[in-house]
Amino acid sequence: MKKIERAVADRYFKEKNRYMALYLVIWLVSSFGVVLFAESFSKMTINGFPFHYFMGAQGSIVIFILLLFINAKVSDGIDKKYGIDEKKNEQVSYGKTLDH
Repeated sequence: MKKIERAVADRYFKEKNRYMALYLVIWLVSSFGVVLFAESFSKMTINGFPFHYFMGAQGSIVIFILLLFINAKVSDGIDKKYGIDEKKNEQVSYGKTLDH
């Protein structure tokens, strides 16, 4: 596996953790925030169901799954940005050169 400098690793993990905190805040608001303000959301409907009921039954789960896919794409981009690409690491591990 390719070794990276400590300063680069710190920036890498700081950026990854910042995005993870953002995802957790979005998930927290979409699951618990809707419940806290259920009375004010009761006038809005989705497919005939009150908004707060829909979010509790299906919406927060859908948002969580979307966040998983978004996290995977963003994490791949961050990995490439800092040179922690899986293909490059496989080439370094097997002794191949990085120059094609």
